Amino acid sequence: MPQIQSQKKRVKTNNKRNLVVSAQKSALRTSIKHVLAAVEAKDKEAAVAAYNEANAKLDKAVAKGIHHKNYANRQKSRLSKAVNSIA
Repeated sequence: MPQIQSQKKRVKTNNKRNLVVSAQKSALRTSIKHVLAAVEAKDKEAAVAAYNEANAKLDKAVAKGIHHKNYANRQKSRLSKAVNSIA
């Protein structure tokens, strides 16, 4: 355990930040799963709606530095390909 007051505070703030980032990552993964589930069910409207939500969360994750931009672009491409496969 840290002895210095500023280090004690850093431990607290790091733990708080870790919880926030973990929640955002989890929400992102959930939204990606919603897209894939809608594609499996061949529900075009639900897939498009979920895809738009996932895109917004991916962009926000990149802006906040949670994920790399290439990760977001790869996921967007993969999900759009899946959504477009529904005829």
